[in-house]
Amino acid sequence: MADLNGFNANEVEPTTVLDPVPPGKYVVIVTASEMKATKSANGRYLELEFQIIEGEHANRKLWARLNLDNRSQDAVKIASGQLSALCRAVGVMTPNDSAELHNLPLVVDVKCKKRVDTGEITNEVRGFLKKEALAAPAPSNAPSTPPWARR
Repeated sequence: MADLNGFNANEVEPTTVLDPVPPGKYVVIVTASEMKATKSANGRYLELEFQIIEGEHANRKLWARLNLDNRSQDAVKIASGQLSALCRAVGVMTPNDSAELHNLPLVVDVKCKKRVDTGEITNEVRGFLKKEALAAPAPSNAPSTPPWARR
C-alpha cells in the first residue's frame, strides 16, 4: 500500500489520452535533452524533447532520439546528419552542450508510424528546418492571372 496523503480527485483535472499529432510541420522548441544509454548498453543516444509552440497542437510534446554513439556506423551517420540539420535550423553550428539548442524556435517535420512492438501509432520527428522555411511561400510557375480572368 501507499499513503496518498488525502488525495482528492475532485480537486484535480483528470489527464486525457492524447492521440499522436497529425503528420505535418510544426514550430517547436527543444525543452529538454539528455544523453542516455541504449537498451543494449553498448551505445548512447541523445534524447530531445520538443514542445509545439504554435497552432492547434500548441504545448504538445514530441521526442527524437539521435544514435550518436552506436556500433552501427550507419546509425551514427544518420544521427549526425540529423544533429547537423537541427543545429542549422536553430543557428547554433558548434554546440558544446545540447542545452545550447534549447528554447530556439525551429520547424520539425512529423510523420506517424506504427510501432512494431505494440502496433500503436506514434509520432516520429523526421526532419528539422529553420522557422522561416515554414513561412516562405512555395515558388510557383503558374501565371498570376486566375483562369477565369484569362482570355
